[in-house]
Amino acid sequence: MAPPTDSSSAISASPRVHALLARLHAASESQEKSLSQSWFYLKRLLTFYLFSTPWAAAADDHMRDKFVALEQDKCHFMYLLARSSGALNVVEAGTSFGVSTIYLALAVGQNVAEQKALGRNVTGRVVATEKEPTKAARAREHWAEAGDEVEGFIELREGDLLETLQMEGMPEQVDFLLLDIWTPMALPTLKIVQPRLRKGAIVLADNTSMARPMYKEYLDYIHDPANGFKTTEVPYAGGLQMSVYLPESN
Repeated sequence: MAPPTDSSSAISASPRVHALLARLHAASESQEKSLSQSWFYLKRLLTFYLFSTPWAAAADDHMRDKFVALEQDKCHFMYLLARSSGALNVVEAGTSFGVSTIYLALAVGQNVAEQKALGRNVTGRVVATEKEPTKAARAREHWAEAGDEVEGFIELREGDLLETLQMEGMPEQVDFLLLDIWTPMALPTLKIVQPRLRKGAIVLADNTSMARPMYKEYLDYIHDPANGFKTTEVPYAGGLQMSVYLPESN
């Protein structure tokens, strides 16, 4: 596990946003450490390993009130990647209660502000996706609480992301993609977004070590040189696959 990190040393944000993120991460961590949630994850892994059982409606019911948020250290890493790469257009597959979205929107907003200060007429946004209406509503509440430095840089698309990410209005160029979703959806989502990825775009996929068998098709794809990715696993809890899109033809 990575050592604890002071949020103020990792991200630039108002005290209001720092306080909100601290509260949301504490609530998420409390859920994740509960015996019931640990048992749920163990059962999911066992049923997949033994019977190749796909995600079921009962699992959706169980997860409906769960944060399933990216851990704080991963969020700090993600924010710094987005800032250092100058990401302006981001796609987040799997928003849940909108915690990681706050980090991405902070980074995008700050990147936009820096470009405008240089006299460049740019825009940026995070295209967030969530299929569960109650989670989407909670996410919007959190973004409203975060205020202008976050809320104005987020576009939430509700519904099946395999459909919503193909609707009109997507950014022509995507600089950053976060995959924090049900593992079999990772590769189909990547394939939808890939034609829009700029050369040098960053792709993060969460829990690729813990759920490696479930990610097999995705990992096979990004490790195939023909698909244009350079990739490595960052040793955070559960694993975090970081890939950079570097196709030879672009």
